[in-house]
Amino acid sequence: MKILIIVPKYTLSTERDYLFPLGLAYISSTLKREKYSVDCLNLNQLKGTVEDIISSHLNNNIYEYVLTGGNSMMFSQFQKIIQITRKKSSSKIIIGGPIITSEPELMLNSFNPDFAVIGEGEETIVELINVIEKKKNLKQIKGIIYKDKEKVIITENREPIKDLEKIPYPDFDGFGFEEHLKNMHNLNFQSNDFPRNYPILMSRGCPNNCTFCWHGTRYRSRSIKDVMKEIEWAISKFKINHLQIYDDCLGADKEQLKEFCKEIKKLSKKTGIHLTWNCQFLTGSVETQILKMMKDAGCEAISYGFESFSPTVLKSMRKPITPEQIDFALKETLKAKIAVQANFIFGDPAETKETAKETLDYWKKNANTQINLFFVQPYPGSDLYKYCIEKGIIKDRLDYIQNRMSPDARINMTKEMSDKEIHDLGDEILILFSKYAKFVRPISMKKTNSNIYAFKVKCPYCHEEIVYKNYFIPNPFMYGFHLVCRNCHMQFVLVGAIQRIAYRFYSKTRSIRDKYVSIKLKLGRMFV
Repeated sequence: MKILIIVPKYTLSTERDYLFPLGLAYISSTLKREKYSVDCLNLNQLKGTVEDIISSHLNNNIYEYVLTGGNSMMFSQFQKIIQITRKKSSSKIIIGGPIITSEPELMLNSFNPDFAVIGEGEETIVELINVIEKKKNLKQIKGIIYKDKEKVIITENREPIKDLEKIPYPDFDGFGFEEHLKNMHNLNFQSNDFPRNYPILMSRGCPNNCTFCWHGTRYRSRSIKDVMKEIEWAISKFKINHLQIYDDCLGADKEQLKEFCKEIKKLSKKTGIHLTWNCQFLTGSVETQILKMMKDAGCEAISYGFESFSPTVLKSMRKPITPEQIDFALKETLKAKIAVQANFIFGDPAETKETAKETLDYWKKNANTQINLFFVQPYPGSDLYKYCIEKGIIKDRLDYIQNRMSPDARINMTKEMSDKEIHDLGDEILILFSKYAKFVRPISMKKTNSNIYAFKVKCPYCHEEIVYKNYFIPNPFMYGFHLVCRNCHMQFVLVGAIQRIAYRFYSKTRSIRDKYVSIKLKLGRMFV
């Protein structure tokens, strides 16, 4: 029996720096442990259209099963993958991931796969294939949805996997990880010009229950001993030098975090490799001493979900933090010389002009543009999504997921603000960014390879001159991206000549850009 796992293309560009698909890599390693023959087709690693790549592969290989999965932002990709597979092979198609778990019946009817997996898939996929092959009763399998003579069958919920250490390490070989590392360019929050990033999960789930978020499972974590064993294996096999910790909320277990910091220092010394790492951290868990410990252990950047500086909005979001904790986390992290990746998100149902002003006033006085400004999005499965359906803000769930979901969307979910006020708030955010951000032109710039550049920059905060290498810049006159000073760890924006002009009139140029992206996405949905 042969199984093919297809990783959807995450962007429509040819850029190969992308978040590695840990979810599908775990599925692959689990199936391989059960002695199944598994091939992997990582569309992010291959040139050509989705149709050409998949068609060519299926013309030359026969598979009993084709698997894919991911989140709701990739609806068109899954639709295309399933259409091509149906046309080119008689394989049974199984799809999973958040796109299914958040809207099982809607997605089953939209994609029409043979089966779909609800929730964590490692245990489910093995049971499902075994039951299909032995022609046993499908209803005995927990956590699946399928059709039986056009009747939709949803089986009993499956409990989240309690012992994460029973799951084998992700299958990095099958998905072209070495090629992924070779194609990796410099990333904004790292001190290494030639990073070899290793993605790792130390825990799953989240202890919180914010309205805008959906994760579907309770918090569970691995032992640090098991985590370190995986990292040491990754150093030996892939010569990695940086960890991208995918956990939603590192810091939920402070003792575990302290142990990790202690052990990662030991491993760095043992291997002779200075391991650095980035993470997402719970704002309410921030302590000065813990930040110092993290910095000493190689932490270079922390991502925070600040969300709002208004107590009213934080309460509405069920975000268990206070404005005082946000202020403390921001200032102490920067004091520890750790870069901050953080967001304020506007447009919660409780948002008003006054609450938005509270957040923006704090941002202007304290953030030094170290905190990004966006609008909250009603992601499928979240309570905010359900609220939008209940209130008629989302009238057609399929149309919303298929055509309207976008990280830049401004959807008016508020109880008191008009559409014009939401639009004006969006323009104000863009104007404030263009006014307060530190825009920097390189002192010198040298092309070292095809679209790869090295440049010298003077930090606008500490005035240190620093050379950065191995940056992918498609157009040397029209680029703009965040950069972190390697001395003071503050963010600024490196810009080309044309892009600097565009930022001066950001609210107008962004409107043009958004229309262009919208057209490109629609075309992409048609021609991927």
